[in-house]
Amino acid sequence: MNKGFLYALGAYLSWGLLPIYWKTLHELPALEILAHRIVWSLLFVGIVLSVRKNWGWVRQISRKTAITFVAVSFLISLNWYVYIWAVNAGFVVETSLGYFINPLVNVLLGAVFLGERLRKLQWTAIGLAAAGVIYLTVSYGSLPWIALTLATSFGLYGLLKKTAALNSLEGLTLEMGFILPLAVAYLIYLGVTGTATFPDVGLGIESLMVGAGVITAIPLLCFASAARRLTLTSLGLMQYIAPTMQFSLGVFLYHEPFSSTQLLGFSLIWLALAAYTTESILHNRQMANARLQVVAR
Repeated sequence: MNKGFLYALGAYLSWGLLPIYWKTLHELPALEILAHRIVWSLLFVGIVLSVRKNWGWVRQISRKTAITFVAVSFLISLNWYVYIWAVNAGFVVETSLGYFINPLVNVLLGAVFLGERLRKLQWTAIGLAAAGVIYLTVSYGSLPWIALTLATSFGLYGLLKKTAALNSLEGLTLEMGFILPLAVAYLIYLGVTGTATFPDVGLGIESLMVGAGVITAIPLLCFASAARRLTLTSLGLMQYIAPTMQFSLGVFLYHEPFSSTQLLGFSLIWLALAAYTTESILHNRQMANARLQVVAR
């Protein structure tokens, strides 16, 4: 079996199972979990980089890259916080909606900020997704803000990282490095005021908090390995594994309410994703055939 496929499967399965991991930490406030995730993630990736003797890239960081990654660190922290809070507040289904929408947000951001021209079926897909979000908003009288925050923050995160490219491991190290002082300051504040829950939750929960660094970095490493071995089309198809798993966990394991109204709104978004994915596959095939014809000549 293709190693790239296995790496991608490992990454997306890990991300799909994250709600279970965060649910086990429901005794801790989301902000405290986030702070620990930042600290232990940086420690873990630092160990990996040290083992690989791969710190030379630090000297090559430009001022522009540093400024960009300050913004990147804010966006990923916001994304992580909202996700952790939403999972433990009983909104796993809505978090899945955010990651279903995310590919279409990426396309729209590419058009707005990078000048990428959208093809007709891509516009159709974005329109269907927007219709789904509007329908859910009108039906419930409020925006699905969790989904929109997750999709937008992660979309902007990817956009900024694309303009200041670093490999996944190095990028995560820089992101966590910039946000680390705030995380440490918050944990010190909790300790000084006696409001920290971490020391009193037992060895099992404490181990899971430390393990947050591992479960953050390992999927990223798997994804980076998969990206080098698989086509973008293959990765694009597999990216729906994680939100599908999250949706299934929310409905079938945690028994979150999912009405016929929600089903219709989600269906519009799933239809948008089907149109977007089909169009991407057909376009990539056309481009591949065109390249083959050029080579043949």
